[in-house]
Amino acid sequence: MGKIEDAIQQKVFKDPYNKVVVNLLYTNSYLVTSQNAFFKPHGISPEQYNVLRILRGQNGVPTTVSSIQDRMLNKMSNASRLIEKLKLKGLVKREECPNDRRQVDVLITQEGLNLLNLIQAEVEKGTKQFVNLNLDEVNQLNDLLDKMRG
Repeated sequence: MGKIEDAIQQKVFKDPYNKVVVNLLYTNSYLVTSQNAFFKPHGISPEQYNVLRILRGQNGVPTTVSSIQDRMLNKMSNASRLIEKLKLKGLVKREECPNDRRQVDVLITQEGLNLLNLIQAEVEKGTKQFVNLNLDEVNQLNDLLDKMRG
């Protein structure tokens, strides 16, 4: 990927703060494009993968659509639409909550778990390749990003 100046063909930035924002936005776009290309052959999007991971973390305990939405990385995603698409693929199931008929419980299916297991090693390998930093740099970057968000 190289330096941001070369990537967007801009030699000078207003200030280092502007440069870091542009750099983060560009890097996010690069990551999203890479993830879309990775997940496409598996028939899911990065957002659907995020939903499946959230559901796998529930360890078989049903959860609500709103709970999934709260935990998603991309808060702008439409969790209901994502879940419906995953349901049509047989990767999740939706059931009426026995205690509150207005609420819908969502569970990952065995097919969903199988897909996650199938791609897990590839995801981990791809993540390390994309990040392209050593462990100390990764920890430093994580600390800086946490600090940036306050």
